[in-house]
Amino acid sequence: MSKRHNRPDAGPDGLVIVDKPAGFTSHDVVARMRGIARTRRVGHAGTLDPMATGVLVLGLGRATRLLGHLALTEKEYLATIRLGQRTVTDDAEGEITASAGAASVARDALAAGIEALTGDILQVPASVSAVKIDGKRAYRRVLEGEEVSLPARPVTVSAFTLHDVRETTAADGTPVTDLTVTVVCSSGTYVRALARDLGDSLATGGHLTALRRTRVGPYGIAAAHSPASLERELAVLPLAQATAAAFPRWDLDERRAALLGNGVQIATPDDLPSGPVAAFGPDGRLIALIEPRAARARILAVLA
Repeated sequence: MSKRHNRPDAGPDGLVIVDKPAGFTSHDVVARMRGIARTRRVGHAGTLDPMATGVLVLGLGRATRLLGHLALTEKEYLATIRLGQRTVTDDAEGEITASAGAASVARDALAAGIEALTGDILQVPASVSAVKIDGKRAYRRVLEGEEVSLPARPVTVSAFTLHDVRETTAADGTPVTDLTVTVVCSSGTYVRALARDLGDSLATGGHLTALRRTRVGPYGIAAAHSPASLERELAVLPLAQATAAAFPRWDLDERRAALLGNGVQIATPDDLPSGPVAAFGPDGRLIALIEPRAARARILAVLA
């Protein structure tokens, strides 16, 4: 890990894995990191709601070019779902809109509901979300009093695992059941929509009361740092190391590395996997992020 750069005009290049605290927006964390790293070139690979905590991947300097590709990787969450109440936002931050209650939920029905939401599914995003409708965020339309109806879209829930079931009483006296679950899913999946849909399938209603993202692609919570610790010492995952961890690697000889570094779409081998690939020179230097296309290297970002 590199340490704080002292020159204000020389920000680092690489990823910072942040353990986002509750109550902060992703933009808040980015703004704070700009001050810590002394650079304006900071971005994030996928937002977290203010209520949520956990892994937020930030890119500094040239690493901001990777963020759009990192945002598409698989994510893992630890969540608490409350059955028995529904809210306008599908999480605990929204107003309760229905309290059907949920005492003694049948375990076989619960298992069937979770199974139905596992695999390749069609999901309607939460209406209070950042999804755009005619160029305007859905949550802004809801706040302005509009009725928002979002189309379902395909997502993949690789794993939806139930760990604990606890019957309790909500603050308004409603009998509810809290579930502790882990979810492994594709980019674009709303865990709070899973909570809503599970509650609807059980005729109890449901919403999310806690959410912690424990992994984004290869970057897990064990590698994450709190904003306070980053204030004391800026821990940056170097660009080459971060790229090698997140994408398949393609090692080039000096001639092809020079061509690719100059923007030439060189030929790719047949065994190169589809999707983004990190290309390295013979000295281990990161050259570019490419994507094989018709046996040629389509350049996504030159990073040399």
